[in-house]
Amino acid sequence: MSDRFDIIDTHLGGLKVLQRKPFEDSRGQFQRMFCLEELTELAPNLNVAQINHSITKGCGIVRGLHYQLPPHAETKIVSCTRGELFDVCVDIRQNSPTFLFWHAEILSAQNNKSLVIPEGFAHGYQALTEEVEALYINTAAYHPEAEGGIKANDPRIAVNWPLPIINSSAKDAGHPDLDDHFQGVAV
Repeated sequence: MSDRFDIIDTHLGGLKVLQRKPFEDSRGQFQRMFCLEELTELAPNLNVAQINHSITKGCGIVRGLHYQLPPHAETKIVSCTRGELFDVCVDIRQNSPTFLFWHAEILSAQNNKSLVIPEGFAHGYQALTEEVEALYINTAAYHPEAEGGIKANDPRIAVNWPLPIINSSAKDAGHPDLDDHFQGVAV
């Protein structure tokens, strides 16, 4: 147990909720978003290779569901620093007992939660407020040739998005529906 974080298991093996514990006083608040020393138990070889920041403007917009194929698979720690989002992770690990199951958490600037998403998960989110900022800490650099995706409204996954999907990128909307031949990824 840490003074800065609580680590909470989900029903999907390896997927964790990181509850940050901010320090507050009369000046405001300070919180640690990441600490290699305190979080090494979450993933082997947890090293920061890339930090990404996204801004989504429009309630109901969906980004994802994205993943990177090995050897560029990545662990992500995703946090919301402004607004509120419905963050979804789908287990696409070959032979996983929870293959194609999904888990979602509401992440917001107020609830101090992050998701720790291991290799072998597809990830995306829906903006629940008009402006959302998300921060991603990634263990691997982005490689376009290793990128994979699943349509947010894929019937085989059947994510229960809280709002109608009002917008996705053409690339995200263009992924084919998963069929019985989809075997997931080996990580």
